[in-house]
Amino acid sequence: MKLADISEIELDDGPFGPSSLAFTKLHGNGNDFILIDEIGQEQVAESEKRRFAIACCHRNFGIGADGVLFLTSSPRADLGMRLIQPDGSEAEMCGNGIRCLAKYAWDTGYVGELFDVETLAGIIPVQVREMDNSFWAKVDMGVPKFDRPSIPACGFGEMLSEEIEGSRVSAVNTGVPHAVVFVEDMEFDIRETAPLIRHNSLFPEGANVNFVKPGQPFQIRTFERGVEGETFSCGTGAVASASVAHRLGLVGDEVLVQTKGGPLIITFEDDKAFMEGPAVTVCSGELSEEYLWNLYQEP
Repeated sequence: MKLADISEIELDDGPFGPSSLAFTKLHGNGNDFILIDEIGQEQVAESEKRRFAIACCHRNFGIGADGVLFLTSSPRADLGMRLIQPDGSEAEMCGNGIRCLAKYAWDTGYVGELFDVETLAGIIPVQVREMDNSFWAKVDMGVPKFDRPSIPACGFGEMLSEEIEGSRVSAVNTGVPHAVVFVEDMEFDIRETAPLIRHNSLFPEGANVNFVKPGQPFQIRTFERGVEGETFSCGTGAVASASVAHRLGLVGDEVLVQTKGGPLIITFEDDKAFMEGPAVTVCSGELSEEYLWNLYQEP
């Protein structure tokens, strides 16, 4: 829409709802999100969600975040969650994101200690606890999917050791596709190494790429598709890395994973994986009328 076309439009009738828009910013181990509460009322029109997320996630011209969480009602679960990433794509699930959404929902009184969240990856059970002014959420991540069609990855069977661009790569889906590479040294330029795997033709939908140094704790660095860069933490990536190690018999049923932004506890019960970690509210505020007005204009 051109500037000339909006001269007579009332902001209240626009795709971003009212003349100002409330948001809450949260992070899970440094993986940060803007949350828009759409319980009971859509705040950002479906046709504008992509553009909205691209603008708001920008760390110079927006609020700055690794994604925008839309908290919605759900006919199948207690809550619904959608995640639009900085490049405008929509992720099926996000481990740190769902903990941040749980923190907001708990603080707002939408939920009790046990509840379900509907995502594009399915319905996810969540359990929360508060202790000493600290919030933690334990997320049922379901059964990790190792068969290639479910990742998805080209070919058949499991992908537990495939050479890609000089790296030995394993792959699993823990809500989204993940590649896992075990390394001995964590000091390298992830921006050179990861994209070669993230965009490899073996992964038709792309993949997040995790570099893992085994030990107590596991150390992990993650390059996330959609963000197209390294994040401080990736919950599904921590689960993926621990799941591959568990599948290979390298670890037991509890794994402490140290991300750049903090710790996550990954446990295995029967075939299921569980992720437990913190979430923190950073601030709440309103996007201004000026900012929303500018979002109407074409780039």
